[in-house]
Amino acid sequence: TGAGKSIILGAFSLILGERADTSVLINRNEKSIVEACFHTENNTAFSQLLREADLDIEPVTIIRREISTSGKSRAFINDTPVTLTQLNEITSSLVDLHRQFDNRAIEENSFLYQVIDAVAEIQAEVQAYQLQFRTYKQLMSDFRQKEEQYQTWKRESDYKQFLFDELQQASFSDNEIEEAELDVKKLEHGEQIRSVLQTTLYTMEEHEQAVNNEVRRIAQQLQNLSAVIAEAGAIGTRLESIYWELKDIIEEITSLQNNVDLDPERLAQLQERLNLGYRLQKKHNVQSTAGLQQIYRQLEQEMQEVSDAEDKLSALQKEIKEMEAALTAQALKLRNAREKTALIFAEKVNNSLKLVGMPNALLKIETEAVEELNHHGQDRISFLFDANKSGKYTLLQKAASGGELSRIMLCIKALTAKALALPTLIFDEVDSGISGEAARQVGLLLKELSTYHQVLCITHQPQVAGKGNRHFYVFKTTEEEKVNTRVRILNEDERIMTIAQMIGGERPSEIAIENAKELILKSDP
Repeated sequence: TGAGKSIILGAFSLILGERADTSVLINRNEKSIVEACFHTENNTAFSQLLREADLDIEPVTIIRREISTSGKSRAFINDTPVTLTQLNEITSSLVDLHRQFDNRAIEENSFLYQVIDAVAEIQAEVQAYQLQFRTYKQLMSDFRQKEEQYQTWKRESDYKQFLFDELQQASFSDNEIEEAELDVKKLEHGEQIRSVLQTTLYTMEEHEQAVNNEVRRIAQQLQNLSAVIAEAGAIGTRLESIYWELKDIIEEITSLQNNVDLDPERLAQLQERLNLGYRLQKKHNVQSTAGLQQIYRQLEQEMQEVSDAEDKLSALQKEIKEMEAALTAQALKLRNAREKTALIFAEKVNNSLKLVGMPNALLKIETEAVEELNHHGQDRISFLFDANKSGKYTLLQKAASGGELSRIMLCIKALTAKALALPTLIFDEVDSGISGEAARQVGLLLKELSTYHQVLCITHQPQVAGKGNRHFYVFKTTEEEKVNTRVRILNEDERIMTIAQMIGGERPSEIAIENAKELILKSDP
C-alpha cells in the first residue's frame, strides 16, 4: 500500500488515450514521456485498425505520449502523430484496463453479445449476418438518398413537364426563329422591295434609253471602229460582255420580283411564331433556336430520369425487402441460440461467483426480441444482477458494487477465455475485500485466463500473487531527498520471500516461507 502501483495504472491510462493531468508532473521544467511496446504481429484486428487509420504496421507497435508542462499533450503510434480519440479507439483492442467502477465493457452492449456468441459458438453465423446487415444498411442508405432525390425531382417535375410540353408543342426546327426573322423583314418591306426592283428593271431594259440597250448600242459603235482603231474594237467587245452580264442580272431581278411575297396572312403566321420563339427564349434565358432545342433535350432527359428513378426505387425496395426477410430469419436463429446459451452460461457464472466469495449473488441473462433489425440481430441482451437472492434483478452495472462487478467480470472472462479474443487484461485489486478460499479461487481464475491471454494483476493477496508466472515488485526509494517509485522483477528466492511477507509480515516465519513456496510451486508449470 502506498508504493506507487497507481502510477503504473496512470501511465497505462495515458497510453490508452485518457486526458493528461499536469499536476502529477514532478519536474515542471521538462515534458513527461510515457511509452509502451506491444507485440502485435499476429493481432489481425489491431492491424486492421492501423490500416484504416493509415498508420504503419510493425511487428512491435510503439505507443508514446508526451505531456508538456503547459498542459498540451501529443500521442504517437509507431512515431506517427494521432489524436486522443484515435488513440483510445485503436488501443481498445490492445488493453482492457479493468479497475473497480471502470467496467465499460458491461455498458458497451457489444461485449455482452461477444460473450454469449462465443459461448454459443455462433461467431461465424454472427459474422455472416453482420456482413449482410452492413450491405442491408448501405442499401437502406442508398434508398433514402435516392428517394429524397426522387421526391425533389417529383416536386419539380410538374413544372418541368409543363416546360417540356410547351417546347414540344412549339417544335421549332433548326434555325427556324433566325430564318423567320429574315422572312418577316422581307414581308414587312415587300412593297418597297418590289418597287425598287420594278424601277431597276424599267431603267435597265424598258426605258427609251434603257441602260442595257445603250450599252449594246455603244458596244456596236466601238466595234465598227475596229478597222480604224483596234483598241476601240476591243473595248466594244468588253462592253458586249457587260451587256450579256446585265441580261443575266435582269433575269435574276425579275426572278426576285416574282418571288416577293406580299401575303399578309403568312406575315401574321411568321410573326406569331417569332413572338412565341422570343417569349420562350426569354423564359429560358437563351438567344437562339439551338438554345431552346438544347433546353428541350435536357428536360426530356430529366423527365426520363424521373421515370427511371421510380423504376429503380421499386427494384431497390424489392431487394431490401428480400434481404430484410433473409436477415430476419438469420436473426431468429441467432436469438434462439443465445436464449439457450444464456441460461447455461448464467448458471456457470453463478457457480464461479460462489467460489470467489459471492455465494448469494445471482446473475441472470435475458434476451428480448426487438422490432427492428440491428447490428447484432433482432434481440437485446441484458445482464441482470441480484446480490442477495432477493428475487429482484437490476441491470448489472447499476446493481453491483465496484468489487462485485470486478469479480463478476473476472468470472465471465475466465469462462470465455478460450473462445473469445481478448486484449491484454489488467486487473487492479480484483480481490479487494476477500481472503482465504475466495482469494484462491480468484487466483485460479486469473491463472486460467493467463493460459490464453496476457494478464497483469495488482494484488495484496498471497493466494492471488502465488498464481503469477512472473512477479514485479513495486516499491519506493529516497534519493537526494527525492522519493521515487521503482519496479523490478523478482527472482525465485525473492518471489518466495515477498509472498511470505504478504502472509506473515516483514519477518515471516518458516511456516510462512514454506506456505509461500507451496503457493508458487502449485502455480508454476
